[in-house]
Amino acid sequence: MEEFEYTLDNEQQFWDGKLTPTLACPSHQLIDNALRSYLGFITKFKDEYVNTEYEVARCSQKLLQSEIFESNREYVRIQIIYSLLQEDEPATLHFISSLLLFDGRDNEATFEKMNHEGCFPRLLELIKQDKRYDARLHRMFLELLYEMSRMQRLSAEELGQVDDEFIIYLFQMIEELSDDVDDPYHYPIIRVLLVLNEQWMVTSASSPVDSQSPPLTNRVIKILSLQGSRYMTFGENIILLLNRETETSLQLLILKLLYLLFTTHATYEYFYTNDLRVLLDVIIRNLLDLPNELDSLRHTYLRVLYPLLAHTQLNQPPHYKRDEIAKVLSILGCSANAHWEPADETTLRLVERVAKVPWLRNDDIQDGEVARKLLGISLSHSQSASAISVVDVAAVMEKPGVQTPSRKSEFEEIVQDRQESEVEVKIENPTRRGRRHPPPPIPPLLASNGGKKLPPKTPPRRRTKLKSVASTGAGENETA
Repeated sequence: MEEFEYTLDNEQQFWDGKLTPTLACPSHQLIDNALRSYLGFITKFKDEYVNTEYEVARCSQKLLQSEIFESNREYVRIQIIYSLLQEDEPATLHFISSLLLFDGRDNEATFEKMNHEGCFPRLLELIKQDKRYDARLHRMFLELLYEMSRMQRLSAEELGQVDDEFIIYLFQMIEELSDDVDDPYHYPIIRVLLVLNEQWMVTSASSPVDSQSPPLTNRVIKILSLQGSRYMTFGENIILLLNRETETSLQLLILKLLYLLFTTHATYEYFYTNDLRVLLDVIIRNLLDLPNELDSLRHTYLRVLYPLLAHTQLNQPPHYKRDEIAKVLSILGCSANAHWEPADETTLRLVERVAKVPWLRNDDIQDGEVARKLLGISLSHSQSASAISVVDVAAVMEKPGVQTPSRKSEFEEIVQDRQESEVEVKIENPTRRGRRHPPPPIPPLLASNGGKKLPPKTPPRRRTKLKSVASTGAGENETA
């Protein structure tokens, strides 16, 4: 990095200084000089005036809102990307990463350009060199890798550069931070593991059957299959995240990993039993709370629900929430009231499949009559035919940032609107009483305590080990 001499007397001079470069008639050479001056200025005073993430972000926004960036976006972006690929100074890397992260969140093409220029292996390299960087910079690398990977599909060659050592390193970091679930490190690390799992899943599902190249190994599932008992904190945290998360794309990332864990024999018992019960409570609540139009997310929850009930410890007595599960399936499989639209064919098929879990049904009910007797619905053989679920689960996508709407919130808005209308009617005609139409009923399990039925708190960790399993192969072909 070229050296610059600057002298400042106070912090205000720093923020009023060279953070907003301008050029009258910029050439590429002048733009390069301005960027070097900007990075040199910030780096020199980083320890003195830039001590928080807010201040780092403020420096980034100064450049992104500058005239030189507005007039030369593509050239400035590519120069910043080249700096990420070549720079080794931690202070400079911090601002470069911040610039790319903020710019990429506003413009997806930035992440696509990063991928095209080979930033994925570079970020893997930088993340592995954790001892050289402080926690804030390391977290920035993790967030940049996550954002870049969830916006586009990675190539098989890029995924092939993620080895067992890198995945184990991330799992070990989570274990080291296990005493504080709210540590800011937890979320970025877990999200990187989730998005890598999705990338492997999509690549595997889309690879041609007759391909000559060997299939890629999903290293997240591999490590949990072989060494899952060492990394139990990760499992506890993804259940907590699913309970809290409102962004649809992140819910899908978690569900995709859960699906593979519950359909891979070696990881059937990766979770503690009490954690599985918390997970079941979360799934029941979310299935009831999803609006009618979110079919793809509902289908994914149902595809996870079946192996959860059939393959894990929940299939052993005492059977947890058997009656509640049957009620949920009944609601999803037919119109319980006027405010639930008739179920689509895929939902009916998935509901029937969950209902066939042996411990959910009576012994005298044959497979072909489960839906009719237990749920009150009837499916033809063609309607109940199955496809390979892993392909369907892998294919479900949602644009990052989209929030999952709540059925309960919609009902509350309707009630509020009708109450406001009632007040207006009373003002216009004080002698008129009552409502024309009562508000719609709140679905079961959503009316308690005035809000969503919350699952119990995650239990304290235990020192039990997983049962030894001979098979450690990839996920079994589950049909749904």
